[in-house]
Amino acid sequence: MNSTVIPPKISLRIWAALMGLLLLTWGLAQIDLGRYNVVAALAIAVTKMLLVILFFMHVRYNTRLTWVFVAAGFIWFLILVDLSLSDYLTRGVVRGTYPNSFEVRQSPPSTPRPVQSIPKRETSETK
Repeated sequence: MNSTVIPPKISLRIWAALMGLLLLTWGLAQIDLGRYNVVAALAIAVTKMLLVILFFMHVRYNTRLTWVFVAAGFIWFLILVDLSLSDYLTRGVVRGTYPNSFEVRQSPPSTPRPVQSIPKRETSETK
């Protein structure tokens, strides 16, 4: 089995890119982009995934058969994500998902009732 040797210079650049993307992920967590936070985080994660698969797992320099198996694994992963999300999203309303559901609701203060004494029954002994 022949394998391509990746020069250390390229490996160092890929490692530096991964560290830069790590810092970018941390910086993104500090900024509120609204609904685009998820999109940006997933874009960074996919970029990191591709760098690791292509260079550190040596898929870039392998045969097309290796590419087929990598693609099959990725498609299987997408199928599992799809099944998980379809299960989760069809469960109906989950308690605690609405904005004010975690607030403690207090009932209005009730007025104390006067304590009533229970009248004693007359027995034959008390007559």
